[in-house]
Amino acid sequence: MSEKFLVIGLSDSRSPVFDPQTLREIAACRVFAGGERHRAIVGHLLPHASRWITIAPPMSDVMRQLDEAGGRVVVFASGDPLFYGFGATLQKHFPDASCRFVPAFSSLQTLAHRLQLPYQSMRFASLTGRSWQELDRLLIEGAGLIGVLTDRRKTPAAIARRLLEYGYGGYSLLVGEALGGPEERVTELSPADASDALFDDLNCVILRGGPSRERFYGIADSLFEGLPGRPDMITKMPLRLATLSRLNLVNCSHFWDIGFCTGSVSIEARLQFPGLEISAFEKRPECEGIFDRNARRFGAPGVRVVMGDVLKQEFDEHTGPDGRVGAVFIGGHGGQLEAIFDIAAERLSPGGRIVVNAVRTDTLERFHARARHHALRLPDDLVITPGRHNSITIAAAVQE
Repeated sequence: MSEKFLVIGLSDSRSPVFDPQTLREIAACRVFAGGERHRAIVGHLLPHASRWITIAPPMSDVMRQLDEAGGRVVVFASGDPLFYGFGATLQKHFPDASCRFVPAFSSLQTLAHRLQLPYQSMRFASLTGRSWQELDRLLIEGAGLIGVLTDRRKTPAAIARRLLEYGYGGYSLLVGEALGGPEERVTELSPADASDALFDDLNCVILRGGPSRERFYGIADSLFEGLPGRPDMITKMPLRLATLSRLNLVNCSHFWDIGFCTGSVSIEARLQFPGLEISAFEKRPECEGIFDRNARRFGAPGVRVVMGDVLKQEFDEHTGPDGRVGAVFIGGHGGQLEAIFDIAAERLSPGGRIVVNAVRTDTLERFHARARHHALRLPDDLVITPGRHNSITIAAAVQE
């Protein structure tokens, strides 16, 4: 198979150095692609009358031009094209095309070398056009060295503010700006100093240090902020951990907590399963602030909070790419148990679970009836009596 794409990684140096073979291949090609920044770096090396395809949104137009180019295309990309780079995008859109890669150092590799910092233990998160999920996971897990790729919204300052908001101020930010270029700058800042600082748009960050905060496995009920005047409106700690076990969260990627109240179940789940995508639903407006303060108190960023009538939500926004959810906890239903169960059952992935904590017999009977209606398997119920409180039945329904 003839080679369709030669993908060459670049630093921001205005004097790129290529081996003789790569220079010959550039000279022999007539169609090139890359960002305008890349064109400014290599433009003097391109043959006369060659064509340049600018890589910029919308990507569908870029892919169409690459597909229609005919013959070989030399693509210039930043750093290592296979490290959160354009190489993976090419492979996704042209799975049958033959590609060859000539990498440069990634920006994070370059920054580590500028700092003379061994980076074999570094873990990575990309915020470039993405959510905070990857970084949040590493913070919760207590990673001691985190390489972060930023964008114009999730800047080093925004990262610093997030660290401070959720109690991860024990990290220092090592920021590399315009690495390889004439305006290169490398600085080390505390989160407080970085939180309102300005940085070159071309930057990356290494977080070094780690949280000094306490980690939990089963958060004491008394540590949560509760509803004013209603201290018992919380899923008690022993019940909470048993509920998470029944939900089987270790085997799913998306979890709904319906009727979150104080947020205790979502927050505990976030801390124990930091790779989990969690959507928490609640109709009582006062619970939104309570959840936010509890999440910050326990260092649990990244739960998606959805306020309002749960039956009026666009649930497809809270599922995986397959439109499914792996686990649903019905912590509150406001008399709408059947309707909520139906919504969950319609989107439940194979092996997924719906769980309810029932105090009343009629709630348990309604849950069982709805599970049978949807042909879900009903494992044996689990009955727990937390302290001096009433016995509670943890019921689960499983999609086979």
